[in-house]
Amino acid sequence: MKKILYLILFLCIGNSLSAQILKGKVTDDLNKPIIDAYIYTKSGEKHCHSNALGEFELQNAIAGDTIVLSFLGFKTQERVLKKKDFDTTLKVILEEEAFDLEQISVSNSIKAVNTISSIDLEVLPVASSQEVLRRVPGLFIGQHAGGGKAEQIFLRGFDIDHGTDIAISVDGMPVNMVSHAHGQGYADLHFLIPETVQNIDFAKGPYYSEHGNFTTAGYVDFKTKDKLDNSVFGLEFGQFNTFRAIGMFDLLSGQEKQNAYIATEYLSSDGAFESPQNFKRINLMGKYSMEMDNGDRLSVLFSRFQSNWDASGQIPQRLVDSGTITRFGAVDDTEGGNTSRTNVAIGHTKIINNDLFLKTNAYFSHYDFELFSNFTFFLEDPENSDQIRQYEDRRIYGMNSTLFQEMQAGSADLNLSAGIGFRYDDVNEVELSHTTNRKTTLEQFALGDVDETNVYGFLDASFDFGDWLINAGLRVDAFDYQYRDNLQTAYTSLSEQKAIVLPKLNVIYNPSASLQLFLKTGKGFHSNDTRVVVAQSGERILPAAYGADVGAVWKPNSRLWISPSLWYLFLEQEFVYVGDAAIVEPSGQTVRQGLDLSLRYQLNDYLFLDGDINYTYARSVEEEVGENYIPLAPDLTSVGGLTFRHPSGFKSSLRYRYIKNRPANEDNSIVALGYFVTDFSASYAFKKVTFGLNIENLFNEEWNEAQFATESRLKGEPEPIEELHFTPGVPFFVKGSVRYRF
Repeated sequence: MKKILYLILFLCIGNSLSAQILKGKVTDDLNKPIIDAYIYTKSGEKHCHSNALGEFELQNAIAGDTIVLSFLGFKTQERVLKKKDFDTTLKVILEEEAFDLEQISVSNSIKAVNTISSIDLEVLPVASSQEVLRRVPGLFIGQHAGGGKAEQIFLRGFDIDHGTDIAISVDGMPVNMVSHAHGQGYADLHFLIPETVQNIDFAKGPYYSEHGNFTTAGYVDFKTKDKLDNSVFGLEFGQFNTFRAIGMFDLLSGQEKQNAYIATEYLSSDGAFESPQNFKRINLMGKYSMEMDNGDRLSVLFSRFQSNWDASGQIPQRLVDSGTITRFGAVDDTEGGNTSRTNVAIGHTKIINNDLFLKTNAYFSHYDFELFSNFTFFLEDPENSDQIRQYEDRRIYGMNSTLFQEMQAGSADLNLSAGIGFRYDDVNEVELSHTTNRKTTLEQFALGDVDETNVYGFLDASFDFGDWLINAGLRVDAFDYQYRDNLQTAYTSLSEQKAIVLPKLNVIYNPSASLQLFLKTGKGFHSNDTRVVVAQSGERILPAAYGADVGAVWKPNSRLWISPSLWYLFLEQEFVYVGDAAIVEPSGQTVRQGLDLSLRYQLNDYLFLDGDINYTYARSVEEEVGENYIPLAPDLTSVGGLTFRHPSGFKSSLRYRYIKNRPANEDNSIVALGYFVTDFSASYAFKKVTFGLNIENLFNEEWNEAQFATESRLKGEPEPIEELHFTPGVPFFVKGSVRYRF
């Protein structure tokens, strides 16, 4: 009996001693690292995922284990481990393959929901920069000026306006503009050419240490391509004198460790309005990237964007109801504007050793903006009308560095990251003026210079125990605000300083490659406009947001992906849009709670179904019941559709987006109308040529894209009237395209 016990003990010890750490690296066939590839034993007992360098460590692996390596868009690979695999870094090259949901596993990561955006980018067509934003599940957008202004964004029961409660970035460079002439957090993404997007990193809620200002409803990070698969030139023609040209040209084809390309886009359209929009936009982008012999990586991006347009503006419902104007008419068609942005961004990854690396980003942007609007018509000035001009000339300087360390902490894998950074906005001649006919300035309401500096640091730790992952983080943001009022006869400069501490704690349970349960908690914030801060002597500078999410990511079978979550968010302060002054101003506390549900289902090899449903209950805390609605906060939205992709080169997609009626003012006496709009697209690739067809608003529904409860007065009206003002959504709109690859 003793001999048997000794034998069992010997075998157990021997098996324990044979278990080792398998180190490896996952790349594509051009030696580019594949980030967040999922690696697991076929038994499902051990799993991990690749880091930002494509590297991974699989704990307690033994010779004879069969491991599976998978990533979306690549052929899943299986390997039987041999003794020699543990003596060096296992190098795995994944081959590209047509999309299949079977390629995806539920990784042990606090951002597992991110996989949805990767699925959508692979499957769904992206026809414009607006469509790029729509790849974020639950995010709704509305356009005020047919592509001229930044989109109005809705997410998790927020009317975010143009970006107050969502942080948007491209290649580590922030898109949101602090203390902007038109509104806090203004995020104009039109400098991003949609065809250059490689992937989208997104998450909802204030739970992530590396993200700071505006990350209350969530964040969206766009990563542009480092390389092109081929060069492309394309033309698009559509109704309303719509024309687009796109060119993407590979400059270093065949180079193993260097890539460079340029991309350019030109777009013009008159829109469906009776007064032509005369909209024009041009984009130019160049990117160079290289891998050095020691594994370090360097990328340099340059881009230039310029746009100008005329606009019919928002129109009052009473004029349409009376038949005085059509839905596509105007009260003041002298609205419009122009804007431009020049960007330079440099990214560098320094490999210190196998478990330690440093990522650094530096960026510079020169941005200018001029906008003419008339929201109230003749309310304030019965003779000249109420047209306003908003203007600014801005330079942004910024840099951030993050150190990543992987190590063992007892029985857990410990991933540490620590980062520091700064952003400095130098904004000159921030102006709000009363004008007429876009030429004559009648009165300057505000004119000044803004200097705003944000310095931050964070520490984040993830303890991976196999099935369990505990993530804890702490972030500190400090702000310095300075404003010089140029309308004062004497030199006037005001300044304030403030800092905020942001703890995060997330718990993930990942018992298998098909299920994850999560609880996420954290504190975030959005900063206030410098002009508001100094005017209030530093009160309510950095209103905090406290949130929690509980939910799951589940693959009940190999081709079905489901992610439900319940969430809660409390804000110390909201922003309210003031139509007559075209500014945002702070108000009181709010509470939001809701349910998000995302589904992706591959019905067969060619047919894909997707759907997102988002419900929110949003109310102001400090107002009486019945007077506590949050204007324009959506309580029910849904997007989804069917997509067909065939190896012959034919693709088609039928998609819908739905938003329910919602309150336009605090007592819900004015209602912003909901809508259900359907779009269709199809394309066919024949050898090197692709022909495409896009139809927006397939069933020609009448719908309102941007809507506000605004008090206005028309010419000759004795008294002002508060009612719904809106910008009409696009009617039935056909666009055809042809592209040539070479």
